[in-house]
Amino acid sequence: MRVAILQMNAGIDPVRNRETLVTAVQDAAADGAAMLFTPEMSGLLDQDRARSEAALATEDEDETLRAVREAAQASGLWVHLGSLALRDPETGKRFNRGFVIDAAGEIRARYDKIHLFDVDLPSGERWRESSVYQSGHEAVLVQTPWGGIGLTICYDLRFPDLFRALSNAGADIISVPAAFTVPTGEAHWHVLLRARAIESAAFVIASAQCGLHEDGRRTYGHSLVIDPWGTVLLDAGEASGLYFADLDLDRIAEVRSKIPVLAHRKSIQDVVLS
Repeated sequence: MRVAILQMNAGIDPVRNRETLVTAVQDAAADGAAMLFTPEMSGLLDQDRARSEAALATEDEDETLRAVREAAQASGLWVHLGSLALRDPETGKRFNRGFVIDAAGEIRARYDKIHLFDVDLPSGERWRESSVYQSGHEAVLVQTPWGGIGLTICYDLRFPDLFRALSNAGADIISVPAAFTVPTGEAHWHVLLRARAIESAAFVIASAQCGLHEDGRRTYGHSLVIDPWGTVLLDAGEASGLYFADLDLDRIAEVRSKIPVLAHRKSIQDVVLS
């Protein structure tokens, strides 16, 4: 399976971001990819809430989602649109929602980010996603021609129970679109992604935002593709662009036969305090 990974420096103009996404779909298909993976907040990356509010739409009205679906259909390419900021028509709050779109342009799965990034970093950065976004409540596994793909978004990476649930449900590939901060990326990005791949005995594909963005934030980049043994097949470094990796899907069964961690898992219900 040949996959394309879009590493983006998304900005505050949804039209320009949309053009980048559509071009990536076309170029990925032209280079023989079966599926394209894009980062978290592919349609808009703007921490100015008042300014970004004007660009928000509901899922039914979102022009970026519509454009990517049309491009996927025209190119015959599956796309994991890592996530979009969308307005909930009922509550007015936002969803951080990812989509899997098939080669006919149909939406096969939706995933709302479960774990919201509410942290105070040593660098002085302070993030409160929960003040704007509402969290999802369901883990999502989507069946594709290449096996089950489990969906996560960014901060979800730090919660292994989600990855355990996805691999228990049959995930062969787990996608982690992200907009990781530089301090947390430098400290934890590679080690956590490799750990999730190893413990799930699955491929992990993490498409990331990178560089200094128009809204002033800086993201880590280093989109990764990791095999079930924990081997890094692709590290995109710090530059935006379209990258490719070839997945040997036979590695999944090979690794699981060597170290059958999924078969050996136990459900731990209680901890004895002594």
